[in-house]
Amino acid sequence: MLVTKEQKIGRLWLKRAAREVLARHVPELTRTPHLSFIYKNMTLADYAASSHADPSWLDRVLGELEALPEAEARDGQTKDAGRVYDDPAEAASAVILGPEQAEKWGVFELELHGPKAGNPFTDVQLGAEFAFEGDGGGQAKRIVKVPGFYDGDGVYRIRFMPDAEGGWRYRTVSNARSLDGLEGRFLCVSPSAGNHGPVRVKNTYHFAYENGTIYHPVGTTCYAWTHQGADLEEQTLASLKASPFNKLRMCVFPKSYLYNTNEPPLYPFEGSAEEGWDFTRFNPAYFRHLEQRIADLGRLGIEADLILFHPYDRWGFTEMPADADDRYLRYITARLAAYRNVWWSLANEYDLMWAKDPEDWERFARIVTENDPYGHLLSVHNCLEFYDHSKPWVTHCSIQRIDVYKTSEATTDWRKKWQKPIVIDECGYEGDIDQGWGNITGEELTRRFWEATVRGGYLGHGETYLNPEEVLWWSKGGRLVGDSPARIAFARRFMEEAPQGELNPLPSDWDLPCAGVEDEYRLYYFGFNRPAFREFRLKPGITWKVSVIDTWNMTIEELPGLYEGTFSIKLPRRPYMAVRMVRSGKSI
Repeated sequence: MLVTKEQKIGRLWLKRAAREVLARHVPELTRTPHLSFIYKNMTLADYAASSHADPSWLDRVLGELEALPEAEARDGQTKDAGRVYDDPAEAASAVILGPEQAEKWGVFELELHGPKAGNPFTDVQLGAEFAFEGDGGGQAKRIVKVPGFYDGDGVYRIRFMPDAEGGWRYRTVSNARSLDGLEGRFLCVSPSAGNHGPVRVKNTYHFAYENGTIYHPVGTTCYAWTHQGADLEEQTLASLKASPFNKLRMCVFPKSYLYNTNEPPLYPFEGSAEEGWDFTRFNPAYFRHLEQRIADLGRLGIEADLILFHPYDRWGFTEMPADADDRYLRYITARLAAYRNVWWSLANEYDLMWAKDPEDWERFARIVTENDPYGHLLSVHNCLEFYDHSKPWVTHCSIQRIDVYKTSEATTDWRKKWQKPIVIDECGYEGDIDQGWGNITGEELTRRFWEATVRGGYLGHGETYLNPEEVLWWSKGGRLVGDSPARIAFARRFMEEAPQGELNPLPSDWDLPCAGVEDEYRLYYFGFNRPAFREFRLKPGITWKVSVIDTWNMTIEELPGLYEGTFSIKLPRRPYMAVRMVRSGKSI
């Protein structure tokens, strides 16, 4: 096998013979799942330099790898069957069930009972064309093409999110005779209370629901909460209902990492880790459970920021062959795109995914956008190296800090660089575990939240407090016990009260960030500084109502009188203070 010391361990790990050599010489790859992703992301030379191996280690490993026969294809790679499906039934004879009406931005679902022979997941192609007729007349004003999917036991489904009130008609398209050419109509009615449609980018840096209602992403992270069983999952939902959070980062696949060693109740494919997975056959029960939880979040008004791939894996889902990756993406978009509260995140920490190349992420983005007719928000999250967020398919920048200490302070620079909304999904977690990313204080997380806000971005929460059960919110959910959620709820009101619901950075002194609308609304944040007073120099002729805000103790002190031009404001010599100025005559 042609191999050099600069090859990544992870790329070699994908080949069975090379894996056996590496497992023998680098036992950490199999013994320490929470660190194996780091080792696999190293080159052989990197690992040799970082380990305590003797000087001959690298030469011995290279010698054994070079002696292996060349293997071009990735082990276990499979190909879907051709597009011809032998369906003996009559054309358009399948049973089809569907409602007579659906609300705007709701889920309209067709259930079809069709063939089970062979492997319908790969052998049968199914979709539908939905034509909007409006008030009638039979003329299609617009046509939307929607993919369908196989849900097991001879049941197929096509889900559609109508975006216009009035009459719609549909016609199925399939390579199975019995599923092809089925037709029907339904009426799209007005949306129910709380249904504002999917979230879209608004004014370059911000968000709004499709009906125009302002949306401020106040997110949190529970990576593996849907893999914990009914009791804990219901507790997580109850905690979310009482929280300020309206976005939840969560993984499709189960997670293997620190404090995450339990087996999930269900797996996404038929088979097992021991005997191998059949990546051509999905487990519908797994995905039904996932979509049930996404619907539960939707009823709480919470967006599901769905992570499609991640590196924390011991089951092999990280290392699927390319055609299995693609099939999975087509399947999950067909199942879930009709849910209005879905966002797509191609990966958590894409740059630690040792089995993926840069071109894979571009292919994944193309598959998702081609199979999502509704254009849900789409991004990709980093660990050590930012993705190129200037790519046209990236709707917003999903960011993890790459500096140990500096996080949200760079928000304004990121806005200028990428000209897109900045969502700092991972800035470190409030908690007390031994990892540097998981033991910042509630004060520090709240400070970072305010820093991001006044610099024109959005920052996400996370919590990693250790407990005997090892149920840490950041991955398993459960109960929120930290100090920052209440303070984030307090901060959220200032986001919502801003003019037009937007906080954009304003020119200000080098040591005091400010956001708002020039000559109308100004919000300053002092962070960990604790001055006794501050002198402001503003335009003469404009008078301001001024309030001093303690962002930690959650108090607002409205100062008497009006202020104009150059003036001094007394402050309490405490950190985490803010000053709000509203032009007199304006209301908030």
